[in-house]
Amino acid sequence: MNLNMDCVLRHTVLPNKPSTFVSTSPLINAHTHIGDAFITLKKLYGIQELVGPSGIKHTLLKQTKPSIIIEGMKQALKIMKNVGTTHFCDFREGGLKGIQLLKEALPPNLVPIIFSRPQNQYYHKNELTALLSESQGIGISSISDWDYYELFKIAKHTRKKGKLFALHASERIHEPIDLILDLKPTFLVHMVKATPNDLNIVVDHKVPLVICPRSNAYFGLRPNVLAMKKAGITLMLGTDNAMITPPDIIQEAQYLIQNFKVTPHEVRDMISKNSRKYLNVT
Repeated sequence: MNLNMDCVLRHTVLPNKPSTFVSTSPLINAHTHIGDAFITLKKLYGIQELVGPSGIKHTLLKQTKPSIIIEGMKQALKIMKNVGTTHFCDFREGGLKGIQLLKEALPPNLVPIIFSRPQNQYYHKNELTALLSESQGIGISSISDWDYYELFKIAKHTRKKGKLFALHASERIHEPIDLILDLKPTFLVHMVKATPNDLNIVVDHKVPLVICPRSNAYFGLRPNVLAMKKAGITLMLGTDNAMITPPDIIQEAQYLIQNFKVTPHEVRDMISKNSRKYLNVT
């Protein structure tokens, strides 16, 4: 499957320096969407246009044959395995079918941490119970995409089952941090539009954050990593949508080091120690 990422790679790919990250610890990609790896992007799109609930990505996922989706996943998983990734946290769209597609595509010795998602945007007890029996938790797009009461029921059910709950937060627009944290998430993703006060509140609640700077750059966004560090937030690192950036966590790490004020030691913690703790990797 052709993963044509030229429109993004011209701006984001930097020389790999794997020796910077040599470690016997697991190498973890803390946020991926590998189901969209089959999609070829020929121009730049906005967030809602591309990945919103009615966007291009979800339309193509519904229209495309499972065999094509699986082949795209296999290519993305091959990239992860080739750079030494041992575990990856995937926000898995498509309900139970989406989980099954991922499991069919998996190679040996690459461990998924699956955050499944209901087929439709509402709470259904039996569906959620089935999803949680096949995954490590639930991963939601954002509170702006859902009826909040439906999300509250999903988060409560997930915690009751002892599973993980996470969501994208303040990526495209600023979202109320109190409503986000009332869902008691295991971690958040992005927080590009967060205010300094938001970051302080997140620290007070001891909630970690996954950043995906190359994906953000595609949409013309930039996480305030310095403010996140100053606030004391525990950071993890992910590559986000495979149709936008290849799931190469070493490239993501190098991009972060070269474009933000972070040290190799800090980034090594993001892709190993911090992610091990909050994603329950032993």
